[in-house]
Amino acid sequence: MNKVENSFLHKNQFGEDFLWGVSTAAFQIEGAHDADGKGSSIWDVFTSQKGKIKNGHHAVTACDFYNSYQNDISLISELNIPNFRFSISWTRIMPTGIHPINQAGIDYYNKIIDSLLERGIEPWVTLYHWDLPHALEVNGGWTNRESVKWFSEYVAVCAQHFGDRVKNWMVINEPSVFTGAGYFLGIHAPGKKGITNYLKAMHHVTLATVAGAKILREKVADANIGTTFSCTHIEPFSQNIKDVEAAKRVDTLLNRTFIEPILGLGYPQEDLAVLKKLNNYILEDDLNNLAFDFDFIGLQCYTREVVKASLLTPYIGAELISAEKRNVISTEMGWEVYPPALYHVLKRFNDYKTIRKIIITENGAAFPDTVSNGKVYDIKRTHFIQDHLEQILRAKEEGLNVDGYFVWSLTDNFEWAEGYNARFGLIHVDFDTQKRTIKNSGLWFRDFLS
Repeated sequence: MNKVENSFLHKNQFGEDFLWGVSTAAFQIEGAHDADGKGSSIWDVFTSQKGKIKNGHHAVTACDFYNSYQNDISLISELNIPNFRFSISWTRIMPTGIHPINQAGIDYYNKIIDSLLERGIEPWVTLYHWDLPHALEVNGGWTNRESVKWFSEYVAVCAQHFGDRVKNWMVINEPSVFTGAGYFLGIHAPGKKGITNYLKAMHHVTLATVAGAKILREKVADANIGTTFSCTHIEPFSQNIKDVEAAKRVDTLLNRTFIEPILGLGYPQEDLAVLKKLNNYILEDDLNNLAFDFDFIGLQCYTREVVKASLLTPYIGAELISAEKRNVISTEMGWEVYPPALYHVLKRFNDYKTIRKIIITENGAAFPDTVSNGKVYDIKRTHFIQDHLEQILRAKEEGLNVDGYFVWSLTDNFEWAEGYNARFGLIHVDFDTQKRTIKNSGLWFRDFLS
């Protein structure tokens, strides 16, 4: 039997209160890079630099969500998706990152929020999804302690203007990724490198996460406040003690370093020695501002990584063995398709007893989709979603805390350094014409949610 047509999965198996949604990010979909007073972000600058993005792609237009949001929100409604996660572009609200406010930006997001609510779709706002104002980066960006203050002012503006209708908030998206790729490896915006930049950014982002959450708690009545973390199931290449220890260090870096301080556990310095260098940047009062009692934690899991020891890799002494080298099934991103990773991540994060609620705020896959006779037969993506939902059911049946699932992403979009080469959407976008075509995975999800 065809698994897609005869899946045994049913929405009711997850419970009445389980949250279903789809996720996006402003820079990846909006386009209109300088429209109506918008300032430049670090990604606007980074994508304009030669050789940074695959095939020289840029996000000047992206999916043109800025101009076509009404149509795309209609598609969300058509797909029976009750919750829509989107991010606010800081530079639309405050073009230089600080006051004054750009009223056109406020008006734009008000229109999106109102359009969603008119269709019975709940808005879930991410305040920061990687697009720091360039004017702030000139002054050090996240490596500057003032970034906590800058971000706090921005959050206060968003709370003031949107908090009467938006009740679900995510403060910062995947801090381990944008600090690691942007401030250590230099492969994402702003393209900085080095351990000092990384550690400063890490600490200031953690402080900013808590500061932003406190502002939301103060200014938004009945707010449901969370923040999201990229997490990956880590396994050692072998049971050799060196590989096992290397996997533990990678797990500490990717899965523990950012969440443990906000849970009041401090940085896991004993299990990753390089984190002791953070003490150079931690001021006495910081220890009182590193933790917050979030209403939920968003986890974003796509794959597993297999790790072995490597003396050549500084600070962590480990290397990842790629899916290609292991000859396993992978996505267009080169990520292994391994659904049990989601179960293992849920099990792992359930060990943190102070987490109130866990929501999977991103999960999805990129495959080389094409339109044929007006249809996109993306059976691999449908299977990917089904198989990961089965892992969530497995977790729920064991009594693990998991309360929602958001697909990444609504539409194909600008996938950061990959440009338009990696298609994650439930909806296909022809980037030349901006024509939308709901993929078979989107049709399956629609029927599943009906």
